[in-house]
Amino acid sequence: MSPTTRDPKVKRTGRLVIIAGVLMILAGGITWGAVTFQLKAENITVAAVTPANPGWLAGRPVLDPLTAYAQAAAINHHALAGTGGRTYSELGEDEVALKADLAANGLSKDEIAKNPDVLALGAVRDSAMTGSFLRASLFTSIVAFGVAALVIGLGILLILIGRALRRLASLDLATATPAPATPAPATHDEPAPATRTPTTRAERNASRA
Repeated sequence: MSPTTRDPKVKRTGRLVIIAGVLMILAGGITWGAVTFQLKAENITVAAVTPANPGWLAGRPVLDPLTAYAQAAAINHHALAGTGGRTYSELGEDEVALKADLAANGLSKDEIAKNPDVLALGAVRDSAMTGSFLRASLFTSIVAFGVAALVIGLGILLILIGRALRRLASLDLATATPAPATPAPATHDEPAPATRTPTTRAERNASRA
């Protein structure tokens, strides 16, 4: 066996990855806490969608993405109910069309501005605008919660990767040295004795006998 070896660069990389993961978890947690603190300071309670179907989160304080989304949905429902199903931009088009009709009937700008229908439509449009701004703010908080959760998840993943790298660097990277081949024992065969050819007649007669 050759001496065991360890890679310090991999171990240092794993340590840095773990530190980065911890920092990401802290950043995500701080962001989540800051958004929660701001929502709590607003003292918002999830409104009921309808008396018959208030929603399962109605009455709860808005402190997390679920309650923020529920409140945004309730605001959208009540805003559309107050505008007859028309959006803020559609109300603007109706206001422009109404003023054009009044102007065509010979009313002056001051008379159009004081017209009850124009004033009522403007009030409804202001209400729709306020609802749109509130929904946008709530959706911004939902996005912030999502980013914070993503950062926390990535931090956990980095910690797992860093631990895996450090464990890999701590493994013994020993390599086995092959043993030298043992030569096969040599065999020494004794040569067979040479056969002498008879040369004289007496030897030939003896060999025949």
